[in-house]
Amino acid sequence: MAGIYIHIPFCKSRCIYCAFYSTTGMEQRQCYVDAVCKEWSMRQHEAGDPIDTIYIGGGTPSQLTDSQLRQLFDRLPHANSETTIEVNPDDVTQEFATLLSTLPVNRVSMGAQTFDDQRLRFLHRRHTSAQVAEAVRLLRDAGIRNISIDLMYGFPGETLSDWEHDMDAALALSVEHISAYCLMIEEGTALFNQMRNEELEMRNGEMRKLTMPSEELERRMYYMLKDKLEAAGYEHYEISNFARPGFRSRHNSSYWHDIPYIGLGAAAHSYDRHCRSWNVSNIRTYCERIGRGELPSEQEVLDDDTHYNDLVATALRTSDGLDLTTLSDRHRHFCLREAQPYLSDGLLRQQDSHIMLTREGLFVSDMVMSALMMV
Repeated sequence: MAGIYIHIPFCKSRCIYCAFYSTTGMEQRQCYVDAVCKEWSMRQHEAGDPIDTIYIGGGTPSQLTDSQLRQLFDRLPHANSETTIEVNPDDVTQEFATLLSTLPVNRVSMGAQTFDDQRLRFLHRRHTSAQVAEAVRLLRDAGIRNISIDLMYGFPGETLSDWEHDMDAALALSVEHISAYCLMIEEGTALFNQMRNEELEMRNGEMRKLTMPSEELERRMYYMLKDKLEAAGYEHYEISNFARPGFRSRHNSSYWHDIPYIGLGAAAHSYDRHCRSWNVSNIRTYCERIGRGELPSEQEVLDDDTHYNDLVATALRTSDGLDLTTLSDRHRHFCLREAQPYLSDGLLRQQDSHIMLTREGLFVSDMVMSALMMV
């Protein structure tokens, strides 16, 4: 079944690591919501099957007004199984949580990132660690029974002990889902510019040069994450994602299992197994073209080899692995031939018709996936 992703590109402030398309200009919110609703009316014929999941991401969807959120849910279809909205912890007031309880939202994804207030300030996050716990309490009181939080590790100067403290704080909240990502330095972000200019950070009252952790320390942090969350009853079902039984992200799983989805809004991507398309990354242009009845998108038609490469890059991220029976004879033979060195080295394993990354292969997944792709 199809899923819908809705990109809400508005943020009260920009985090230094973020490379997603967003803006702090709130004055465009209403015309943007109007345009998203109109885009859906122009594209709903693409859905075909009933809508299974809806994911409202950003940006910061919790920066929309109550009436704007109601407008989206009034105009968009309801999902059969899962409707997720991303929120910032400091946006979750009692009033906001009550609003969610009146909308067809059954899953909330919240960016905690870290429970160290100094690191939160370094990231330019607006919330404090205490606000994460308070937001979870308010959402529970409002009846939300499926909560996911995002964590980050690999901060400048972070130790294994620091990272363990963050994981302990996250586990204490008893949320159903945890996503954890190594802090990446992406070109065009404020963090990239800081590192390029060799800027300094204030730590314990002293100025120090920003120094990222070594690859070996990042590896130890990743394995600590895996071991600690699995011991707490979470299933490690995707490279960066952990869920209690029955609480995998259905929407994100569609990306990893070759299920079509429709992306609405500026910079949103869509996929139907035959082609990828993406909307223009400019709010004004997006709204103007939608207003004229035009779809502001470009597309790429996928040939068989590109589709195979996409399957490798997505399915191998999951604990289910890549199902060889879904491949053509040519691609299956190629995949098994290229996989042999990694099967022998213990970075991949084969179980019946599936190949999947081992514990050792997870940390070097990009290398293994690249080796299985056709060039």
